[in-house]
Amino acid sequence: MSTDEIEFPASVPYGPEHEVGASRRRYFDRSLNAMVVWVCQGDFYVTSRPNEVLSTVLGSCIAVCMRDPIAGCGGMNHFLLPTKAEDSDRLPSVALRYGSYSIERLTNALLSKGASRARLEVKVFGGSNILAGVGNFGHTNADFVESYFIREGLNVAAKSLRGNQARRLRYYPTTGRALVSQGRDTRSDEIAAREARIASRITILPRSPGVEIFDTALRSKPREAR
Repeated sequence: MSTDEIEFPASVPYGPEHEVGASRRRYFDRSLNAMVVWVCQGDFYVTSRPNEVLSTVLGSCIAVCMRDPIAGCGGMNHFLLPTKAEDSDRLPSVALRYGSYSIERLTNALLSKGASRARLEVKVFGGSNILAGVGNFGHTNADFVESYFIREGLNVAAKSLRGNQARRLRYYPTTGRALVSQGRDTRSDEIAAREARIASRITILPRSPGVEIFDTALRSKPREAR
């Protein structure tokens, strides 16, 4: 892949001011002269605003970045697991934790803003094995997302997958520029601990196969820019 598709800078800023909580999902970054939108796990965001930059941190999770260069819109999702046995839209905030549903919602949101499926530029990131033990599903996520786009007949223009370190991702949805940082500044241990806590809160309801309930505090509604 060419350096204009994906860049690996020595460091992308990471610190308390970049730890975006519920009240700081959007913030203005003076150094970028742009509004940064934090895409949380189990969320997606689509925009056509040239002054918005999408950002997230990935461990085992995957972020899919898509854009239509003609329509001038793009977006990012962030999902935890590849798929589940029975897809259900009864709880969208939970379903968005799964790759198949999350990618479908991201694609449909772009199409609703005038994008064409034939023009979509796709870039994928994440899938590191940062969790200890049998719960280490990062590379499984990477396998899933590669096979998904092969099956859908969509070319992946750039990717940074697998490994054993977390990644910090910054994506410019109207230009397609992607900045990825790996290493100590991404705090892999902290991200692994956070993912392990979230995964441990998945509860399969008895007598209700395929339905997962997450702790209420962990739920996140999908967000789209209009």
